[in-house]
Amino acid sequence: MIILKGIAKQYAGIAAVQDVNLTVSEGSIFGIIGKSGAGKSTLLRIISLLERPDAGEVYYGTERADTLRGKALLMRRRKMGMIFQNFNLLGSRNVTGNIAYPLEIAGLPKKQIERRVNELLDMVSIGDKRKARLRELSGGQKQRVAIARALAANPEVLFCDEATSALDPQTTRSILALIKELHERLNITVVLITHQMAVIRAVCDEVAVLDGGRIVEGGAVQTVFDSPKTKAAKELVYA
Repeated sequence: MIILKGIAKQYAGIAAVQDVNLTVSEGSIFGIIGKSGAGKSTLLRIISLLERPDAGEVYYGTERADTLRGKALLMRRRKMGMIFQNFNLLGSRNVTGNIAYPLEIAGLPKKQIERRVNELLDMVSIGDKRKARLRELSGGQKQRVAIARALAANPEVLFCDEATSALDPQTTRSILALIKELHERLNITVVLITHQMAVIRAVCDEVAVLDGGRIVEGGAVQTVFDSPKTKAAKELVYA
């Protein structure tokens, strides 16, 4: 379980996130949605411990995480995987090399890395692309590589930052289906950031609507879809 209490963050005196209280249930697919500038990326960086809040507390289970330093912070981050809109893959490496990279950084033996990479290639259905260069892949295939890399170290939480925004509708559906399948197979918690309500509807259990750095509405996805209460939620649902 991830718990945020009173989270606030400013940049140059401008509030990016204000008084955010949020609970992400273990094993859920939790969506955070908002328009551009709503504070989604800032909130994601705080939840994933890439940035510290100016105020408030972040908990993973009973452990307060926003105050972690050094090795303790590194160990907590190793329990997280992240996929991005622009894939963030290494152009100098082929598919296998990209997936193996975090395992190499962790110092795992070569044979163990090879076994794990083969498992992941099969898991995301790109076993036939193991030696391909990135320029030979479609956008959907690159995102599958990115997902495999994010799962390499068996994370407890998978963060998805606008992971389908650069993809066409058909590829988006296939990537969302893969994320849902992996969630069920691995019993992993997924936190999904998006500006697309269709993405939330397709895979999420719960959703929080972010507007002006604040959570203005939240709850079960179907409830928010059936009867959005705030202007921000209505604009997203009825867009």
